Amino acid sequence: MKIAIPDDYQDMVDQLSCFSLLAGHDVVRYREPAANLDQLVERLHPAEIIVAIRERVSFSRALIERLPNLKLIALVGRNATTIDYAACKDHSVLVSTGASNSPVAPAELTVALIVAARRNIALEAERMRHGEFPCTLSHRLSGSTLGIFGLGAIGSLVAKAGAGMGMHVLAWGQATSAAKAKAAGYDFAASKDDLFERSDVLSLHVRLRPDTRGIVGPDDLARMKPTALLVNTSRAELIQPGALLAALQAGRPGYAAVDVYEEEPITHANHAYLTMPNVLCTPHLGWAEWDNFELYFRECFEQIVAYATGTPMRLAGSR
Repeated sequence: MKIAIPDDYQDMVDQLSCFSLLAGHDVVRYREPAANLDQLVERLHPAEIIVAIRERVSFSRALIERLPNLKLIALVGRNATTIDYAACKDHSVLVSTGASNSPVAPAELTVALIVAARRNIALEAERMRHGEFPCTLSHRLSGSTLGIFGLGAIGSLVAKAGAGMGMHVLAWGQATSAAKAKAAGYDFAASKDDLFERSDVLSLHVRLRPDTRGIVGPDDLARMKPTALLVNTSRAELIQPGALLAALQAGRPGYAAVDVYEEEPITHANHAYLTMPNVLCTPHLGWAEWDNFELYFRECFEQIVAYATGTPMRLAGSR
């Protein structure tokens, strides 16, 4: 079968051991994102199966309508907000999904960003490369307040790590977060306002859904301390468009560490965040490590094998 794998940024999908599952199929990979819709259609037009690496490609109705050979979108991961499921149904395109949810890698990156941003590690390492030695003063983690917005699988691991470093954990979220906070001995904020006002470090771990899109707005950010750090390794769309940049420019919060962006990938050095010394940026590394890739891509490729052999698959319903 003809299989296309677009936007393999790392240029390494064929290096995974699970790639052998696609042996015998006609597989074409693209590393660089398509410049426009026409180029994307040209690349994907022959494909019967497209491997959707998370949310790197938007499978809009406009795209799906121009792919008459497409039979299956095999999603890497459990869900994606960039697939028009109604359009897939209208054009008899199946969407298969993974089953696993591994929180360790994104939690590790979140903790790394917290430590790196509060202790100015990236900033000082870069200055030292340029021959500068006098260092800036940083912020101690021990004794400070770690706000966790969403005490789910990832948030719980970040909270545990923060507590292990002597941070006071302050959680906020749904009733399940309140129950988990109580069980773990963490403080639970009186309100969202309380969470933003009291946190020295505030980490977002809310799943993106229609009701959580834009859940963090300018008023929330304005309540943060001028010395506070906002960390977002979840989804950029949790924050209202442009709100974080405006808040940083206004000085509340004073710092940010981000791994997710409204438009990805970031391919130019003049992106606003990259020009700000108080912002630590990473290129959506949260899930990008070998064990995670082997897990998620294996599940994806297994669904392709199931489709090719006519065996039962994990299919997403229309939304």
